[in-house]
Amino acid sequence: MKIKRFEFNMFPENCYVLWDETYEAVVIDPGCFYEEEKQALKNFIISNGLNVKHLLNTHLHLDHIFGNPFMLKEFGLKAEANQADEFWIDEAPKQSRMFGFQLQETPVPLGNYLHDGDIITFGNTSLEAIHVPGHSPGSLVYYCAADRCMFSGDVLFQGSIGRADLSGGNFDELIEHICSRLFTLPNETIVYPGHGAPTTIGIEKAENPFFR
Repeated sequence: MKIKRFEFNMFPENCYVLWDETYEAVVIDPGCFYEEEKQALKNFIISNGLNVKHLLNTHLHLDHIFGNPFMLKEFGLKAEANQADEFWIDEAPKQSRMFGFQLQETPVPLGNYLHDGDIITFGNTSLEAIHVPGHSPGSLVYYCAADRCMFSGDVLFQGSIGRADLSGGNFDELIEHICSRLFTLPNETIVYPGHGAPTTIGIEKAENPFFR
């Protein structure tokens, strides 16, 4: 599996494009707010001949869904995420005003609900959805056992964890689920987070201050 990371700038956020030798692909968390960011994502997909099969959100906080309307318009894809986070779509315009800006496009509804244990396939590649609530009630991590990597959204970062003080967040729940659902995976598993640099499960188990 090949991975391309885009870092978008309204709230510095990582979007990932994944594909394999079949050129089927998925896009995870298109946080592209500015027009040039949207076009950069579109041009990468088209110039590499990718056939995007799924648009996945790890969760539905504002900065991870900016590009969902664009992906629907350009590629006919509605996002897939956990239903427990769906209320954040309705909250998005209000949240943007709180941060002092207006959304350029109206948020669009989800196209499919994902649950713990669901398998998302594209080409010869499979991702498992792992429900890790606490940052948000519906946070999902997408795990690829074959490639020993995961896309953790805002659940787990290099040296940190997601905030738990937003609506539906729960600090104790987040810690519990990281330990029981993620730290049980192989130490060499690469963690591609929603913000910042990659890390590994082994490094976070040994060095993350929230788990010492």
